[in-house]
Amino acid sequence: MTTSPLRIGILGAARIARKFVEGVADSVAVEVVAVASRDRERADAFARSCGVARVFPTYDALLASGDVDAIYNPLPNGLHGVWSIRAMDAGKHVLCEKPLAVSRVEAELMYAVARRNDVRLAEAFPYRAQPQTLALQQLIASGAIGTVRMVWATFAFMMTSRTDIRLDPALGGGALMDLGSYPLSLIRMLAGAAPTAMQAIGTLDPSGVDSTAAATLQFADGMIAQASCSFSAAIHRQALIAGDDGVIETSYANHTSVDVPPVLMLRRGRENRSTPEVIAVAAVNGFRAEAEAFADFVQGKPWTGISEQESIDVAAMLETLRHMVAVSAGSR
Repeated sequence: MTTSPLRIGILGAARIARKFVEGVADSVAVEVVAVASRDRERADAFARSCGVARVFPTYDALLASGDVDAIYNPLPNGLHGVWSIRAMDAGKHVLCEKPLAVSRVEAELMYAVARRNDVRLAEAFPYRAQPQTLALQQLIASGAIGTVRMVWATFAFMMTSRTDIRLDPALGGGALMDLGSYPLSLIRMLAGAAPTAMQAIGTLDPSGVDSTAAATLQFADGMIAQASCSFSAAIHRQALIAGDDGVIETSYANHTSVDVPPVLMLRRGRENRSTPEVIAVAAVNGFRAEAEAFADFVQGKPWTGISEQESIDVAAMLETLRHMVAVSAGSR
């Protein structure tokens, strides 16, 4: 027996949507069959260049189609909640780009809607489907570095366009929402629980959104973590996980390839004399890996990505930290 591919429709024709289509192009588990955009000409051009068969004139028209099983939602952050909910109310499964929601309440509502409609909802973090992340989880679970005590995770790049929607406060912009969701989700994965205390400082862009942020998080078991993100620093993305019996370093990249190889280095023991081990893992396109994992999830298999509770906790962390940064920046 063979299973038909999961038929995916995309809301919007943004750059990330194009990359998603390119990433899943060779998959037999998923197929992008439709796109909708507020700009019909833009949607037509997107469909022609990406080989997408159908174009719908509105998001609602796409959601009403019986030829679409699931929605990939890469709309601006502030629209993730409303359009994911409308998609689920239309009976569609939803793979929603990070960050899932702008608040804890919105995240909880989204999962409640998924249960009410008996559909699947998942937050899209391509790095979580990467072999390097799956191997990282196995190393931690096996006790390769003992008990995790400290985590440092960061992600930054230079924002050069003043018209980028990620600088728009009305659309859920800011470095924390766009970049900070990555280190925070990694820390939440490693901690296995929500933080019990947080502190944050940062700077604001002239548009009003946070442009740089640094946060310290404390957990009930004594683990301490630090996360940072910025629109004002040279591109970097890395994490260091320190246990009481070793250290792991990783790039926790969304996509790995010959040009961007996966990074997973393990140093066992408590002394500097131990030789680092390079853990060999496959390089894969994160969009394809997460989309195929989502297709399995729709078929009833376990979801290997970020869990419902993790997504809710990350939304709550982002909500609180954004407020803390705004207060810290306003007090200077």
